[in-house]
Amino acid sequence: MMSKKRRSILAGKLIAVLTVTLFLPVMLNAGDLNPPPGAPAPTMKTLDQIPPTWSQKINQGRFVETFAGTAVLDKETGLVWERYPITSTMTWNEANIRCIILNKGGRKGWHLPTVQQLASLIEPLNNNPALPNDHPFSMVFDRYWTSTAIYSPDIKWTVSLYDGNILNYSTIGWSFHVLCVRGGQTNDYAD
Repeated sequence: MMSKKRRSILAGKLIAVLTVTLFLPVMLNAGDLNPPPGAPAPTMKTLDQIPPTWSQKINQGRFVETFAGTAVLDKETGLVWERYPITSTMTWNEANIRCIILNKGGRKGWHLPTVQQLASLIEPLNNNPALPNDHPFSMVFDRYWTSTAIYSPDIKWTVSLYDGNILNYSTIGWSFHVLCVRGGQTNDYAD
């Protein structure tokens, strides 16, 4: 009969042999740390194709036309903005519906921007408009609706693209401009 100490040593040796047997072939075929030769496969993306993060600032070439020129991609945020919004003002409900049914370049999936998304367009050092110098928007108006509520569902944040001010207004009795966005988060209400 084997002693407990001897069985423990034997079990330890057996585990060590199994570990080496299972993992040695994997370790020997691990390869080096150099990237594979050639272009990335179709399922892979280059770093230029990965959407940028919100923390980076792109000073030049921030906006790229897309959807046959009817929209622009903001390379700083990864959001797509309609390039030619309608010029009339509308209530919050009308603005929300307009974005939901919008079709630009054959693409649906538009929504009212959150206050953070719309404010991401603001260039704090600029005024009239408070947008980056290379902004692609043909017409810029003062105040725009967002989907972000404050205090109650009937009070929404608005953003001024003239001076960058962010103020809240009731959705009842006020009309402002709308700039629809595609991508990013949404405040999906049935207001």
